[in-house]
Amino acid sequence: MQQPSLFSPAELPDNLTPWEQADAADRLFAEVVFNRPLPAVFLYQVPPDLRDRVGPGRRIEAPFGAGNERLIGYCVGLTRSAPPGRSLKALTAVLDTRPLVDEHLLQLTRWIADRYLCGWGQVLEAVIPAGVKSRAGTRNVVRFHLADHARGSWPEWRLPPKQRAVLAVLAGSTEPMAIDQLSQAANCGVGPIHALRDRGLIIAERVRAAPRQVPEPPPEPVPAITLNAEQQRALTAILNAVRSSRHATFLLHGVTGSGKTEVYIRAIEEVVSYGRQAIVLVPEISLTPQTIRRFRRRFSAVAVLHSHMTDAERHAHWQQIAEGRVQVVVGARSAVFAPTPHLGLIVIDEEHETSFKQESTPRYHAREVARRRAEMERIPLVLGSATPTLESWLRVQRRQDGLLSLRHRVAELPLPPVVIVDVRHDPQLESGRAIGRALQSAMQQALRNDGQVILFLNLRGYAPVLLCRSCGHAVRCPDCDLTLTWHKQRGKALCHTCGHEADLPQWCPKCHRPGLRSLGWGTERLEQEVRRLFPQVSALRMDSDTMQARGSHAQALEAFRRGDVRILLGTQMIAKGLDFPNVTLVGVVDADTALRQPDLRARERTFQLLAQVAGRTGRSRRGGRVLVQTTCPDDPAIRYASRHDYLGFAADELRQRQTLRAPPFQTAARVILRSPREADAAREANRLAELLRTSAATQRQTVRVLGPAPCPVARSHGQFRYHLQLLADEIEAIRTVWLSVQPRFTLHKDVDMVVDVDPLSSR
Repeated sequence: MQQPSLFSPAELPDNLTPWEQADAADRLFAEVVFNRPLPAVFLYQVPPDLRDRVGPGRRIEAPFGAGNERLIGYCVGLTRSAPPGRSLKALTAVLDTRPLVDEHLLQLTRWIADRYLCGWGQVLEAVIPAGVKSRAGTRNVVRFHLADHARGSWPEWRLPPKQRAVLAVLAGSTEPMAIDQLSQAANCGVGPIHALRDRGLIIAERVRAAPRQVPEPPPEPVPAITLNAEQQRALTAILNAVRSSRHATFLLHGVTGSGKTEVYIRAIEEVVSYGRQAIVLVPEISLTPQTIRRFRRRFSAVAVLHSHMTDAERHAHWQQIAEGRVQVVVGARSAVFAPTPHLGLIVIDEEHETSFKQESTPRYHAREVARRRAEMERIPLVLGSATPTLESWLRVQRRQDGLLSLRHRVAELPLPPVVIVDVRHDPQLESGRAIGRALQSAMQQALRNDGQVILFLNLRGYAPVLLCRSCGHAVRCPDCDLTLTWHKQRGKALCHTCGHEADLPQWCPKCHRPGLRSLGWGTERLEQEVRRLFPQVSALRMDSDTMQARGSHAQALEAFRRGDVRILLGTQMIAKGLDFPNVTLVGVVDADTALRQPDLRARERTFQLLAQVAGRTGRSRRGGRVLVQTTCPDDPAIRYASRHDYLGFAADELRQRQTLRAPPFQTAARVILRSPREADAAREANRLAELLRTSAATQRQTVRVLGPAPCPVARSHGQFRYHLQLLADEIEAIRTVWLSVQPRFTLHKDVDMVVDVDPLSSR
């Protein structure tokens, strides 16, 4: 479908009579999309009383469907042309006084809908924050202005002095004034104002006031930093693209601690000096307080967008950004849609993080959206990581993107040695403990030398399995095909997928005998063991159970930075972006967690996580080391990570992916069908797969259709799940096949469908 556009009367068909042209020139139609999984753009008449208010980027209300249900949609274009012989419904309301998105974001959201096989209205609904749509934080206020008949003539009237003072203030003001401002400026009470209003000499109008401005902490002084030769070369390449106003994507591949953030900041400083803005995407804003602090020390206007903000705060930031009063926008993936009017640079830090992929419709990847936005606005995109995704690395190998390398840490600090500890026969682990002999000894030594310790275990709770001693049955979630995790402190067994909670069973659900035992370790159990082994040492656990309060992440990391906490243990939230010079030991309690997953990217994720965790130590002259406990010491991901050898790992893994004809060598789209009845899900999945194969063959598209089959997690949230996968060299082939089948494929009423382009999970 072509992009909707605005037609002028001069563009009307030539074959119309003068009377028909005049009639057509007076008509106006709105192109509208709704929050529905529909590719269509709908055409509506614009009534005369709405013509001055309607426009692209505004929300409208319109009747939809046979029952004329009133729906809220988005106007994406205006035209004076309509298909002949069709009777069009009319808009009933325009809900916004100004566009919520500009032309650039309209084009970007259309591209997202096309690439990720969803409705344009669904994308707009997700992109515009709820606080912006509801105008959260605004309040109704009454403002006063002079009546038209009073302008120019009021000085001739005989009025009390205070009323004359009010009129004089309003006559000299270019904007309506609130009652408190007016009474203060006229040096009177509210009585004279009300008297003038009652006489019709001034008009009171109720308006919505803008949200209060978000206070910005003053920037802190920052010491001068001298870039090393590698940093300077990377900065020069980025600035050359900035100065030439051209798009280029750069992969800034730098080992942990190599100074990537300083390169970002220097590039942004030049962009800001031109009066332009920058967007910086980080994996999860609440986990990177150090990064935020660094940006606020260097820039006077930084907007931070994160999931803990209130709707009013998000609305206030959105307005400040749209008005060009923000220099740098820092946020998680949705910040890629920030309404910057003068965008000059986009940076994605830790571009390998899976949190940049949206897991609900529209299932976009922020990296690909940022690439498209940078292309549209002809600006550079910088992707930074010590462990880039194989997708980004392959683009560099194919010379589609530029490579900027930082091979050394700042101040020439060495990367820490990584020791692989084979714990298959460790007596302490065989007895049920999480910390083996080698790791315990290393912790004792680090603490004796006044160092700090980080312990990483990517599983929260006390134990991931509750097992019957008699029959071996594991207690499972009633709604998911997963075991329940025992959370001892809460006294609950939880499902980490659907959130189901249960008390600890007194007997086995299968054989009904008493005596369940907990198997495996979570961070809660690890914390208990650390406190038992080191009772005199302060320890702190960081996971989603302990860090729920607003600001808790920053407080915990500040306590660790001060040295009030000596042992920090937790999940992957402690693996990213932390820079603590006194950390001399990092212990990976179980390196095999991700390897056990039935996933194409299991090894890639394991390597990335180990490399990132290892980078948390050795950041000062004190040095540091890493101990990795594993039962798979010969796995390539673990061996390459122990040598800090990203290039070797990437080459090895890409060879295997190419042999499998798997991403990143092909584009993938995963389709999941869900139903309370397994037979319905299986039947619909088979029917869809057959339609897709037939369409691919008919249209001669080289699209492979794999499956269908039950998902690895066959039941989730009470739904049975079947999936199939489409693979092709380009997304266009998949899109062509999908759009040819979608109108003909009507789902059973009890079956739900999810389409995920570029999926990162196969669970």
